[in-house]
Amino acid sequence: MNDSGAPDPTPAALDPAALDKLRELDPQGRHGLLERVMTTYVNSLLRILGLLEAEATRGDVETVARLAHQLKSSSASIGAMPLSRAAAEVERELRAASAGSSADASVAIARLLREGRGAAASVNAMLASLRRP
Repeated sequence: MNDSGAPDPTPAALDPAALDKLRELDPQGRHGLLERVMTTYVNSLLRILGLLEAEATRGDVETVARLAHQLKSSSASIGAMPLSRAAAEVERELRAASAGSSADASVAIARLLREGRGAAASVNAMLASLRRP
């Protein structure tokens, strides 16, 4: 809540500057661009998180790295920077492991999944505030 008692328009996990750039594409909101982009993002995020968790459990490092890369890029574009950074960390750890390092990416993957769930909650909260009259 802000000082006026209204819900905060941008949950903490989302960068306001990135969201402002999206809003600039539809300044009056007549086309519902922000809502459509964020709905598409959160649906994709939830699908990718499910795949990532399953592939990590199976030990498919290549697929986990590819999924982390997708999350890094898409999350940065909508301002979910903690998630983007967590995805970049997974990519780094998996590259190090494939280069012969004894690094274990499981902690980074767990953080990525946690950040992903947090980003989904933030986006869903923002979407709920957009849909309120």
